[in-house]
Order: sequence, then C-alpha cells, then structure tokens
Amino acid sequence: MSRSALPVVAVDCTLVGGENTGDSTYWTGIVRAMLVKDPGLRLLLLSNLQKPDCLPEMPEWARWVRLGGRQNRYFNQVRMPLAARRLGARAFHTQYTLSPLAPGGITTIHDVSFLIGPEWFRPRDRFLLSRLVPGSARRARRVITVSETSKRDIVRLLGVPEDKVVVTWNGVEERYKPVPRDDALARLGRYGVEPPYVLTVGTRWPRKNMALAIEAAERLPAGVPHRLVVTGKPGWGMEEWEGGSRARVQFTGYVDDEDMPALYSAADLYLCPSHYEGFGLPVVEAMACGTPVLSSAGGALPEVIGDAGVIEERLDPAIWAARIASLLQDSSMLAGMRERGLQRAKQFTWEAAAERTLEVYREVCASA
Repeated sequence: MSRSALPVVAVDCTLVGGENTGDSTYWTGIVRAMLVKDPGLRLLLLSNLQKPDCLPEMPEWARWVRLGGRQNRYFNQVRMPLAARRLGARAFHTQYTLSPLAPGGITTIHDVSFLIGPEWFRPRDRFLLSRLVPGSARRARRVITVSETSKRDIVRLLGVPEDKVVVTWNGVEERYKPVPRDDALARLGRYGVEPPYVLTVGTRWPRKNMALAIEAAERLPAGVPHRLVVTGKPGWGMEEWEGGSRARVQFTGYVDDEDMPALYSAADLYLCPSHYEGFGLPVVEAMACGTPVLSSAGGALPEVIGDAGVIEERLDPAIWAARIASLLQDSSMLAGMRERGLQRAKQFTWEAAAERTLEVYREVCASA
C-alpha cells in the first residue's frame, strides 16, 4: 500500500511541549515516541501553535498542522474536529471532552477523580467535567487510560463497556536517572536548596494533599535534620500553607525541567500524600532517579509503585511524621527501596505506551 493510501489519524497536540504538568508530559511523551516508529498510518498533528522544539523532524508519514485561532472550547470542540474531517482523518484522538464532530473518536481519560472526590475541584471545573466527560466516553470508539485502577473507575462510574477501555501506562523520560551528588548540588544551588531534605512535587491542588506533607514535616523530631522541599505549579486551596515562615518547609518556585532529576536525586525520600492519582508520574520519576518513595494508597499509586516503595494508607500527619523519621534513620531500608525503585521504573516507557496507542488507532481505522 502506498503512503498516500494509508489511513489518516488526527491527534490533538495542543498540549505537546507545554509546561511541566501531567497532561502535557503525557502528550509530549506519546507523540515524541510515535514519531520514531513507522505506524502504518499517516498522522496529522493538530495545534494552534508552531511545532515545539522538543519534537523531532517530521517523518514522511506525519505532518504538523497549525490551525488558526486561540485554544478555547470552540477551537477544541469545533475547529479541530472539523479540520480533521476536512483533511480526511478516519480517527481523532484528544483527551476528556470529545466532540460529537470528531471522526472515529478516541479520548484519553487520565482519571475520573472529579467524580470520586468532587470537593477536590473548583465548582466550575467539576461542573464541566461532570457534564461533558460521561458523554465523551460513551461516544468514543475507544477510551485510553493510564492505569488499571482508572480503567475500573471509568467502567464503574461512567458505565463504559470494559472492552472499550485500553490501558497504556505512562512512561518516564530518559533524562530521569540518578544524578551524581556533586552535580546535583551544583544545579540546586540556584534554587537555594541544600541537603538534607525530603521532597514532594506536583501542582498544588487539594487532591494532591500537600498539606499533609507540610504538617508531617513540621512534626519531625529534632533529631531529624531534614526539611521538606515543595515544588510544582501554584494551584489553589493551599494559600494558608504557603504563607508565612516555616522552618521545616521550603517552596522552591519554578524548577527548570532539566534540573528536576537533580532535585529528585539529592532527596533522601520522596513523599506522595495524594488523595487520588490516576497514575502518579512524579513517583515514577523519583524511582527512576533512585529516590525512595513513601506514598499514600490514593487511586493507582499502589499499582504503580508495586513493592518498590512504602504505602501508608492512613492520612494522619503524626503517623506520616513517624514513618518519615523511621525511614530516614534506616539506611538499609532506604537502600533496598532505591534498588527496587530503579528496577520498577524501567517498566514504564513511552515507547510501550506509544505502540499500544498506535494499535488503538489501527483498530479504530480498520473498523471505520
């Protein structure tokens, strides 16, 4: 079959190359990995922006298509899917809210935490997600999600047939690997971060439950010299915790993506106190850098961490403070966690996620 006769798949690339959030990391990782494979398809990568530098040169079977207009609901729900139709796409891949105009619709739903814990969301966001996502899931030819936990939640809460939901674990970028201590400290000097410290990363939303990590850090015994370093984009619901002076807590502000492996590597322990995660990319990044992980049991976190870290189900600051202190004083335990984490992280690759995503594209095109 000639290249021109191959089925065409349009991909929503508006988040590719964006700021370091979980959704942008997912789309950047998936698209970049797809572009180094020959999928037996033609890919149209749709965006209102120029092709970002993080992507390689386009192979002959892929094309970056810049559409006019600002990214808003009209652009996402009307302009992009109509452009996909006009350009001959048999399938269209986006996330969460899938337009009825999309040909051969495929949607990635990372999780349905807006149904599990509606109090974790602003009222407007909760309203829109609750109104739009269930219909998108029903319309979609396939729903892609990032963990078996999220798949069970989607089937249970959205009433989607189990065989329509496909799991593709997220990957971890190759730059996430242990950084030699001297190199790590040289990079961290620009942020005023000095060891010893424990670390938590993520957009500061109520669902991330960073207040628990802050309270636990402030309860650490005097014999434990560590501070808690908090990094990630500002969110909402954390205002009372971010104000004032806290001897045990340091908010870094923005940390360059290239410096994140150093920040993980120099930490003695990574904390993930989240109420719920559909996957939990930072815990995999931490494990890939050789950082031991103490995590809650929220959502898919036990599935992702496996036996590599310590899971604490109780969300009590005193219990977390005791856990942190106990782990930091047990070098043998930490060494074992580091080794298991490094091995566990190898199971998460964007190449595997991209290959399964391309299989979904081929299945949908074949049945179009």
